[in-house]
Amino acid sequence: MVELVLTEERRSVLAALLNDDERLRAEYPRVDDYLDVALRLPGTGNAQVDAAFDLRFVHYVTGGKTESLNPYWDIVSAFVHEHEGRRVVNGGRSTGSARLAYGQTHLQAIYAYAIPSPETLEWVSDFCAGRPVAELGAGRGYWAAQLSQAGIEVAAYDSMPPDKTENVSFPAATGQIDVWHPVGDVCEFEANTASYAGHVLLLCWPPGWGTPMASEALAAFEKAGGDRLIFIGQRQGGMTGDDAFFEALSAGWKLESEDPRFVSWWNLADVAQSWVRR
Repeated sequence: MVELVLTEERRSVLAALLNDDERLRAEYPRVDDYLDVALRLPGTGNAQVDAAFDLRFVHYVTGGKTESLNPYWDIVSAFVHEHEGRRVVNGGRSTGSARLAYGQTHLQAIYAYAIPSPETLEWVSDFCAGRPVAELGAGRGYWAAQLSQAGIEVAAYDSMPPDKTENVSFPAATGQIDVWHPVGDVCEFEANTASYAGHVLLLCWPPGWGTPMASEALAAFEKAGGDRLIFIGQRQGGMTGDDAFFEALSAGWKLESEDPRFVSWWNLADVAQSWVRR
């Protein structure tokens, strides 16, 4: 585990914040809630690991873009381990912990469901090969921001852009960033679909449970002449994508690659796949 090195100034800032309960609750309610609950939950069994995760959580969540342009990765990267051929965030314990799981729910709401590691961002960039990306279901635009920083042109959309409307998956909270990259609404995506033939469609954790968003987006992309797709989520039968989406992939698309370096939470079986139209 790589130790987080903080400047004396940053340590002083964090100490002052953590020693003022009222201020912490007012300025960073998510951090306050995490510390209030997580410290009472069972950890990994390694007190040093648990404390290190807490420190990274507090430092990067309160630091915004000032401390990191990819804080999600900087929080979890030190707790990634190989398990059964996968790279997972588990803190060195195959079953993770309740404490990590609570941190996971917060980080997914603050940033994104899937973890954008540098290796996966490189994998995406290689597949795009200079093509721009159109992302639907972008949430806070966190993945869009990471890809944009990697030099990829990204147009991001969501049915409920968190900076414009209430989004239950990405609720607003004091002290956190609403969107990391401009996120348009679905009407804008539909209005521009015809121009996306030369784009790569990115669907990162599209809703499942029968919600047709993934299959409808893929059908519109196909109609426009689109032929390259990145899907990040769980396989058919999981929490992402509808059956019609996976059936359309099987019928008209070829799996180009699956990122072997993709990082997931230990309790999620999500993957990163690139597809090319037949």
